[in-house]
Amino acid sequence: MLERRQENPAGASSEQAKPAHAQTALAGVRVVDLSQFEAGTSCTQMLAWLGADVIKVEPPTTGEQGRGVNATSGYYFMVLNANKRSVTCNLKSEKGRELLCGLIQRSDVFIENFGPGVIERLGFGYDAVRTINPRMIYAQIKGFPPDGPYASYLAFDMVAQATGGSMSVTGFPGNRPVKPGVNVGDTGAGLHAAIGILAALHQRQSTGKGQRIEIAMQEAVTNFGRIAFAAQALLGTPAPRTGNQSILTTTAPSEAYPCKGGGPNDYCYIYTTRAGNHHWDRLRKLMGREDLAKDDRLATPEMRAKNAEAVDAVVSEWTRQHDKRTVMKLAAEAGVPAGAVFDTMELTHDPHLRRRRTMVTIHHPEYGEFTMPGNPIKMSGSEVEVQPAPMLGVDNQRIYGEMLGLTPADLARLRQEGVI
Repeated sequence: MLERRQENPAGASSEQAKPAHAQTALAGVRVVDLSQFEAGTSCTQMLAWLGADVIKVEPPTTGEQGRGVNATSGYYFMVLNANKRSVTCNLKSEKGRELLCGLIQRSDVFIENFGPGVIERLGFGYDAVRTINPRMIYAQIKGFPPDGPYASYLAFDMVAQATGGSMSVTGFPGNRPVKPGVNVGDTGAGLHAAIGILAALHQRQSTGKGQRIEIAMQEAVTNFGRIAFAAQALLGTPAPRTGNQSILTTTAPSEAYPCKGGGPNDYCYIYTTRAGNHHWDRLRKLMGREDLAKDDRLATPEMRAKNAEAVDAVVSEWTRQHDKRTVMKLAAEAGVPAGAVFDTMELTHDPHLRRRRTMVTIHHPEYGEFTMPGNPIKMSGSEVEVQPAPMLGVDNQRIYGEMLGLTPADLARLRQEGVI
């Protein structure tokens, strides 16, 4: 088991920012979170959802840069910072650095994803932090490996997707590379970091020592593309763009087929295995097209792949007769892999996802009712209720008071001096 602190974790400033209760998986683990935007914040949000007490350290007045994304919209910040507590701290001031040192001394995990060299210039590089707390798990997320030719380059999700190989295999043959719609560069790097942190916490139980965890967004994206490298080994060429086909070996049907309704997402993806004819035979029967059994062009997965246009025409004729949910249901009940293309609004209002708390509605003190994705990890022995992202500095008094022993007068003075 992870070691539990003798002290009580600093209490939350309000009902929406309670620290993890004792029954959660990471109860007793405290995280000093200097992350911003998405890569680091998705890591620390997951740790918070697993029960860690995440203290988000932000600049006074403005907060972390993600609070200002899209100018007047706080939704970006809210979907990435649930279940955290917020303190303000001016790390460019000596007193601010003293406050951070105090938090580091009393915490287990330190994480940052500033641009290259920023954290070192602030005085909190790995060597400095492990001097303050030798047991600290120190995690960093950067765009590129720190010892490589791109170490000093800035990166965002789309840059990581370009340099990690994701864009090169996304899109249709003959067309330009396309950025996938989901942020595997940012959130993917964050979740890789969370895995590393959990492993380091486990290892610390036997060694008593902390360690440094380096995550490069480029490398995280590359890890997501392992099947593309298998395709490269098979073909002897760079993995190609194959549209909606499997990148490793093509088959048919393997496409998003139009359904009744005609809307931008009125499609159902239908796939039949490359490992035999059983899915195709079931689909033929479902469509009432047993006559296709006599069509030599469609006799094997390989032959159907070569004649994909003919297959797609037949399948589309059938799918257009039904809405996408009906197509998915009929195909699934017939033993054919299929998935309706659900958009974000449909997922938001999906009753089953709402019951599972995969989509949750929270009440934010500024924005009111807000529905967002919740924790996708379901554990029988650990559950953390999703709470809204904190207002800037809302936990200054509780955290600095209970953890560092500062009085209201001390905090008022620090606030006047621009330290918090």
